[in-house]
Amino acid sequence: MKKRLKQIVTLLAALAVWSASQPNRLYAAEFPTAQVNTTGLAITDDTVTVGQLHSATGTMAISETGSIQAEQLAIEQINAGGGVLGRKIKIIVEDGASDWPTFAEKAKKLLVNDKVASVFGCWTSASRKAVLPVFEKENGMLYYPTFYEGLEQSKNVIYTGQEATQQILAGLDWIVKEKKAKTFYLIGSDYIWPRTSNKIARKHIENVLKGSVVGEEYYALGHTQFGSLINKIKLKKPDVIYAIVVGGSNVSFYKQLKAAGITSDKWTVLTISVTEDEVLGIGGENLVGFYSAMKYFQSLNNENNKGFVEAFKAKYGAKSVIGDVTQAAYLGPWLWKLAVEKAGSFDVDKIAAASPGIEFTKAPEGYVKIHENHHLWSKLRIGQWQTDGQAKVLYESELIEPNPFPKGYQ
Repeated sequence: MKKRLKQIVTLLAALAVWSASQPNRLYAAEFPTAQVNTTGLAITDDTVTVGQLHSATGTMAISETGSIQAEQLAIEQINAGGGVLGRKIKIIVEDGASDWPTFAEKAKKLLVNDKVASVFGCWTSASRKAVLPVFEKENGMLYYPTFYEGLEQSKNVIYTGQEATQQILAGLDWIVKEKKAKTFYLIGSDYIWPRTSNKIARKHIENVLKGSVVGEEYYALGHTQFGSLINKIKLKKPDVIYAIVVGGSNVSFYKQLKAAGITSDKWTVLTISVTEDEVLGIGGENLVGFYSAMKYFQSLNNENNKGFVEAFKAKYGAKSVIGDVTQAAYLGPWLWKLAVEKAGSFDVDKIAAASPGIEFTKAPEGYVKIHENHHLWSKLRIGQWQTDGQAKVLYESELIEPNPFPKGYQ
């Protein structure tokens, strides 16, 4: 009798699993693989394979780990809701290792060998520039999450972070209005994004805001000794220290600023490269009172964000934090899902054509919409860092239309 009862329970459990799978299978049957995959991508009747390409190691890991986590959370949630066109998403994870040639090599592997339907990845502009020719040649689709310098547009990229007009120009406008700032010291890591961003910032400061740049310095990724720079800053006494230091160097930079007496009661620091991910390593006490210009902060008070933060912490631990790029990375899989479903196809050309106009009302930042230039409409927010490593949001703009090629800044 007990054996018979156990068999019945086992059968009922199997029926429950089978029943739960049927809506997926029926939905997938409406979109036969031959119809939704005409270009030989890694898609079956049950699964669709995507790639993930970030730095899990090296100096950029401090910044990119959150993106890896957020994309995987989004994919897990999408799968729990039935997947995409009735297919569950499988992920092939590759490590760019903070090395731009490695990013290009891994991108080619994902597109040519693995035939992934899309890739979620990159952080630095150097890594994006390294992989872009690969994506355009092989006709892949990249969802790129980082705020960046603009001056780029591609059919093969959806840019889920902000470009210069939405972050750099709007942030400088705010700091000049609030602090009556006239003089700026520009600091950056030595590669394309900080250099191009500071070029844009300088033009805006000098030509539009009628201020002046009193110093401009760049340091290699991973640099840790900022004593000489700090002495130059103290000598010039700028109204604003405008910092675009990237990756692990941030820890040394902000700790050394504090040790040298450059604190918010006497100095103004505005950065476009420090999010909660970096603050976790820096320590809130080492940059309390300084400002970041971002579109997202973990402390945003809206229902979408509350649910996102709760789910993220449930998966990655109560002490985990969420920064701007982490949130923008979370958008990637969702926007791809919406584009695939709008197109009724996994084909890259059809997804690219379907993407403009897509709205994602469940975004943690509140709301996003894909522009025809493949960037997102978004807001600028100014956050002031607190001792606990979270930011107090002091300012929020209206939605800003993306313009990756602003006249007079190229």
